[in-house]
Amino acid sequence: MNALITGGAGFIGSHLAEALLARGDSVRVLDDLSTGARSNVAALEGNARFRCVVGDVTDRATVAGLMEECDVVFHLAAAVGVRLVVDSPVRTIETNLRGTEVVLELAAEKNKKVLLTSTSEVYGKSAKASFAETDDLLIGPSNMGRWSYACSKLMDEFLALAYWRERRLPAVVARLFNTVGPRQTGRYGMVIPSFVSQALDHQPITVHGTGKQRRAFAYVADVVGALVALMDREDTAGEVFNVGNDQDISIEELARLVKKMAGSASEIVRVPYEQAYGAGFEDMQRRMPDLSKIKRWVGYEPRFQLPAMLEQVIEFERSRRETRPASPVTR
Repeated sequence: MNALITGGAGFIGSHLAEALLARGDSVRVLDDLSTGARSNVAALEGNARFRCVVGDVTDRATVAGLMEECDVVFHLAAAVGVRLVVDSPVRTIETNLRGTEVVLELAAEKNKKVLLTSTSEVYGKSAKASFAETDDLLIGPSNMGRWSYACSKLMDEFLALAYWRERRLPAVVARLFNTVGPRQTGRYGMVIPSFVSQALDHQPITVHGTGKQRRAFAYVADVVGALVALMDREDTAGEVFNVGNDQDISIEELARLVKKMAGSASEIVRVPYEQAYGAGFEDMQRRMPDLSKIKRWVGYEPRFQLPAMLEQVIEFERSRRETRPASPVTR
């Protein structure tokens, strides 16, 4: 098939592009490189079935041109990361809402199937041990900027499902839970690349809050496989699926594991949320998916568990440090 990936030069998007090309598909990538990087897809540039367009997903003319060339759309373009959400709330909301509006409107005109990547953030502050797609959502108050990302992505979901019900646009929603792997950056608050970088540089490993909060991490290859499987099935339109791993760990335990696997002498220190993100920051105490639905529909089973994921990230980060230019010597 001919696939368009918005946000395709990002961490997940670049891995998705590789997977699609590997099975013989053609891929068009649209990315404004605000959080993605051209280097993520540099190895694909020589492939005749690949093209990267630097542009904004809110630019109707650019998206319309690419929509003509594709059969399906993987809509990944979004503002990502806790740090970006806290520091740039206007950009977060506008990018997520306007970009999705443009993609869905143009896809509906041409009847192109769309996979919308959403987030586990939409489950909000619920204290459940694991989250199912039919659970009620508990979002914090609007004066807490932390929840603007969750609300903007939830509106994206509502809009995609409305297009399916009212205009029969084949749209499927994938709620991603903490995807990790090579090429992910810790610049916007992603915890594993942040911990690994701190450990390899023998800097303090900074655990925000108490460290008791629990997260489940999924390897990018597993997640990409799930997205492709959901898109390949014709009967997934109008459905919402959790995508992730259902084995969780506390952030405190994660820090100790990263330190051990990296052979690091780093100290593990706790940083209050207020110091890291400002007064009033709220966090979810647990975030683990119920994967029953996606297992039933496409037979999804995570292949990678946390130690194997960390091994890949640590190896990638070590290699990157070995190949980056040395700092100039000053006298």
